[in-house]
Parts: sequence; C-alpha cells; structure tokens
Amino acid sequence: MSRLTPQAAAALLRDQDNLLILTHRRPDGDTTGCAAALCLTLRQLGRTAFLLRNPEMTETNAVYVTELWAPEGFAPDFVVSVDIAARSLFFPAAEAYFDRIGLAVDHHPSFEGFGAHQCVDPSRAACGEIVYEICRELGEVTAEVALPLYVAVSTDTGCFVYANTTANTHRVAAALLETGIDYFSVNKRHFRTKSRRRIALESALLGGMEFFHEGRGVFMAVPISLMERLGATENDAEDLSTLAGMVEDVDCGAVLRELKPDQWKLSLRTGANGRVNATRVCQLLGGGGHAMAAGATLEGRLEEVKARILEAVEQVRAW
Repeated sequence: MSRLTPQAAAALLRDQDNLLILTHRRPDGDTTGCAAALCLTLRQLGRTAFLLRNPEMTETNAVYVTELWAPEGFAPDFVVSVDIAARSLFFPAAEAYFDRIGLAVDHHPSFEGFGAHQCVDPSRAACGEIVYEICRELGEVTAEVALPLYVAVSTDTGCFVYANTTANTHRVAAALLETGIDYFSVNKRHFRTKSRRRIALESALLGGMEFFHEGRGVFMAVPISLMERLGATENDAEDLSTLAGMVEDVDCGAVLRELKPDQWKLSLRTGANGRVNATRVCQLLGGGGHAMAAGATLEGRLEEVKARILEAVEQVRAW
C-alpha cells in the first residue's frame, strides 16, 4: 500500500474506469458529498462511475446521489472509499468490497490503513477538502460538482463554526461558491430547517440530560421507544450529537442512540480545551474519529453502557 497526495490520487484515478465509490454507515454530508462529487467528476472525464447503494442514506442527503447509484449487477474494476476510517463503518454490501479498495480517501486520525493506495490527511476539517483537490486535478470543478462538495465541507464543520474549521476550509468553500452554486438552499436544508418530530426529539433529549464531572459532561439518550413514540425517522435523528455541544460549560457530550435493543451508537463531542480527547475515548470502546468528534458502538443496557463510557473518559481526561 502507498500514501498519495491528492495530485497523485487524481493521476491514479485518471487511469481507471468502471469505478465504484463507497460511503460509510449512517452516511453524513461529508461522505455523501465526497462520493457524489468524485463520481460526477469521473463521469465528466468519460469514465463509468457509480456509488454503491447505501440503504441508510437519509432523505436530506439522498437528493445528491439519487442518479448515481450503481445498477444491480454492476461489476467494478476499481473501488474507492471516501470518508471511511474503519472497517466497522462498512455497511454489509460495502464490506464485500473491503479487500478490493484501490484508493481510500479519508481525513480521520483513526484511519485504519486499508486500501492498496491511500490519500489521507487528518489536518483537513472535512474529507471534502481532499476530494476538492482531487477533482480540481482531474478537471474543471463545475457547479454540479461544487454543490455536493460544499455539502461535504459545510456539514463536517457545522456550517464553519466547529473548531476543526481552518483557513483552508474557507478557501475551499470560497472557490466552491465562485462556481455559482445555490448555497443558500443547502444551508437552509441542513442547518435551518427542522421537522416538528425533530423539535420534539430535541426537547425530549434536553429534558432528560444527565450531567457528570460537575456539569462539564453530559449524557443524552435516544432509546428506540422514544423514536417510536414520536414517530421520528432517521432523517429526524440525523446529527443529534450537536445538541451536547450547545449546553453551557459542557466540554464532553455523549449522545447515545439505540440502534436495536441494547445496542447503542455513541457520538462523543468534546471541547477545544483538550480536557477530553474524543478519539482516545472511543478507541478504548472499539471506535475512533477526531480529537473533538468521535464515535463507537456499544452493547448492553443503557446504564452499563454509560458506566463504560465514564470509565473510558476517566482513563484519558487531562484533568
């Protein structure tokens, strides 16, 4: 395996055809936008390129990929993964391609090192920043390509307010805006529109907060029963982890979503002060991610899961 710059990754892709692009479990805007933009760029070059259909794609993100799904029976000659750091993030259909990945593009410090070639840069706020450079090397970044890339960059930075946002993030966003994309509609869809079910869900989470570390840490839990009671969908539950970071004085927010009975998805968000490193906590729990945003999946009853998380936090917290 070899590590490539975005320029070298573009050169590699230019020599390929019949490409299949993989997104991760519970796809967010970054993996979705990267996959869509790369697929569209490759098609502009005359290549045959598709996305592997992801059954967990939400309604909000599906609008960017509905015309890009691979047809049944498509046999790729080259496979690319985008924004996938660990094998555990491959959904079942994608898992079948794990040993065939020709290029892995990612920005997570916890990237596990798979793929024949890798284009990985943990200094980038979003994988979209890396894919932007690859697309620019491959040809013109048209408005059609720029729109999903803007989704990738804006969503992984919380519309440019998270601490991972850099000067380069803004430079990439500015270049994308210059193509004439309708960024207002993107920002309205992803950051300024909530269903009534989503508002009810947020209300329930905020009403059931449990604090620890003298108010510096908080647990929020989303059991299946709550989702069913509110009639909430996957679209309504997207990116609930941002709530924890909005609570005053909290620098360690753990949002737990029950995926099936006694299986919980942890989304851990921590502060820029470095008191708790989210990646290190989640690695102890079998997951990974970034220093201030990481995740893991845990089995057990809710109280048992919270106890395991607290134990992991105690092992890594600075003070």
